[in-house]
Amino acid sequence: MSHGTTPEPQPFTLHVPDEDLADLRERLARTRFPDQAPGEPWAYGTDVAYLRDLVGYWRDGFDWRKAEARLNAWPQFRVPLGGIDLHYLHVEGRGPDPCPLLLSHGWPGSVFEFLEIIPRLTDPARYGGDPADAFTVIAPSLPGFGLSFRPGQPRFGAEEMADLFAILMGDVLGYRRFAAQGGDWGSFITSRLGYRYPERLLGIHMNLMPLRRDPQAVADPTPEEARYFGELTRWTKEETGYQWIQGTRPQTLSFAMTDSPAGLAAWIVEKFRAWSDCGGDVESVFSRDEILSNISLYWFTGAIGSSFWPYYARMHGPWPVPDGATVDVPTGYCQFPTEILRPPRSLAARTYTDIRRWSVMERGGHFAAMEQPEALADEIRAFFRPLRS
Repeated sequence: MSHGTTPEPQPFTLHVPDEDLADLRERLARTRFPDQAPGEPWAYGTDVAYLRDLVGYWRDGFDWRKAEARLNAWPQFRVPLGGIDLHYLHVEGRGPDPCPLLLSHGWPGSVFEFLEIIPRLTDPARYGGDPADAFTVIAPSLPGFGLSFRPGQPRFGAEEMADLFAILMGDVLGYRRFAAQGGDWGSFITSRLGYRYPERLLGIHMNLMPLRRDPQAVADPTPEEARYFGELTRWTKEETGYQWIQGTRPQTLSFAMTDSPAGLAAWIVEKFRAWSDCGGDVESVFSRDEILSNISLYWFTGAIGSSFWPYYARMHGPWPVPDGATVDVPTGYCQFPTEILRPPRSLAARTYTDIRRWSVMERGGHFAAMEQPEALADEIRAFFRPLRS
């Protein structure tokens, strides 16, 4: 793969201008709220009373500079690749032979998801682990997300993101072989890397299993497969509205959320509540500051519209692992109890031919790196331990 002169990464520090902070506060102060639909709070989407409270805290209590400092505590870079400036964290491991690990987030997440898990992966000894398990973590902002966005840039689906990350890891950073981990869109990217670049991957690990969603895929399902197909039917009926609008009319939706911070918060916080292991109380799992750090990054970068693009690409293109193809690199998976879908191993094994580790977790949901950073880090270490070259 020849790309001419390899671009040079430039150190990056995030600093949102003071006038953008003032503009956000003014917009939040002018929020026009809808009325609350009859029935239970959250039954029809984001609860009005909850959002009023969250918006009030965002305006008067939330300290963006503190969130910014948390991100800036880690080494960050930007590099011109694929017609965009790709942002990533690059945190060196502390151990005798750290393994390079690509961490890929998803939607509606960001690199803020990884701030608790990164030190557990890069410096396991600090947490009572073995320094021989250390990773050097490379965690990009997905193209079109957050700090990997500027207006008018090319759009990327999961396949193009995988190609770009392969160039980042190999051509730019010089890692001949590396490990990869992801959830949500990150699991699609990770799977695509395993399929497309098997010679570069030590193995892949995921906390969402990205299988085709076809309830008719199995003629005579086992009880576990039947349970999953029931989950899939309910998910498709009740939970996929966001996918259809983001996957068919992303531009129309982007106007409201690029203009209204309260609208953006309502759209994102509903997913943090619905997909996490929070029992209906989103702040029992995520602090308000964690929720608003992530939402604020979407707001300040203006990237919500472009973050919808992978849904459009997925809905209008082939599956990232083509029909009939398999992913043959060593594969690990951990299934968290409130993940949006939990397919059985028997179905996963049709696509992933070398599943080495399949763990069923006690607690946690879709945002595993935030919800259960210690448990996920333990799983990642355990899976890759025998694969280190």
